[in-house]
Amino acid sequence: CLDSVASQTYNNFEVIIVENNSTDKNTFDYYDKMRENSRIRILEWKDKFNYSAINNFAAKQAEGEYLIFLNNDTEILTPDWIQEMLSVCQQKKVGVVGAKLYYPDDTIQHAGVILGLSNIAGHLFVKEPSNISGYMGRACTMQNLSAVTAACMMASAEIFRKVGGFEEKLQVALNDVDFCMKVQEAGEMVVFQPEAELYHYESKSRGLEDTPEKKARYDREVAYFRGRWKEILEKGDPYYNVNLSRTTWNCTFRIPPAAERK
Repeated sequence: CLDSVASQTYNNFEVIIVENNSTDKNTFDYYDKMRENSRIRILEWKDKFNYSAINNFAAKQAEGEYLIFLNNDTEILTPDWIQEMLSVCQQKKVGVVGAKLYYPDDTIQHAGVILGLSNIAGHLFVKEPSNISGYMGRACTMQNLSAVTAACMMASAEIFRKVGGFEEKLQVALNDVDFCMKVQEAGEMVVFQPEAELYHYESKSRGLEDTPEKKARYDREVAYFRGRWKEILEKGDPYYNVNLSRTTWNCTFRIPPAAERK
């Protein structure tokens, strides 16, 4: 991730690494090497993993006008990714910009988030080929959306602080979607920028949600999100056609239940 950040074409940035309970000696040897770079700061988070709290902690110490939240399991593909995201985020009434992410096999991992997909919120065009244009060009066109993933997300620092950052009750799931919803509630737009492209080696660091404890935590976070955004979820995502399926990722047509067809 950091090697790919170093190869970009934009120079006015700082890197804040948040160390959270690592145990591998190689990790700390790497940190020692990173400390030689004046652009890089390493913070230590000693509490349990909470994505929202960790990023709020780092954001308070960031000096820039714009914040980029970037998972450590990402690799940047477009050297001018910051310029591409910043050129949008600097526009009036834009609060958040998200990138286009791929799995290592060059299929799509993220091309925007739609409320109601996968029963709560899901990514568009998951596992579709990276070079498709998608339904109405949605896989490759800049557009307003309800949410984007914080695996690579730029936000105005002013807006981030105005809405209170990430909700710390959402330790792992849906914190990015909730944040985007708060930004829109504050009158700002969320934009997907497909010209900023990255690999996302999803869950490489933390693993999958595959233990009883993780599943219970996930269920609690979904319940919180449903309660917080109940009205919008019931109305449906304003950036997604009501005639499209909520059970597939590629904008296929929705087949109404039999009761609706009578």
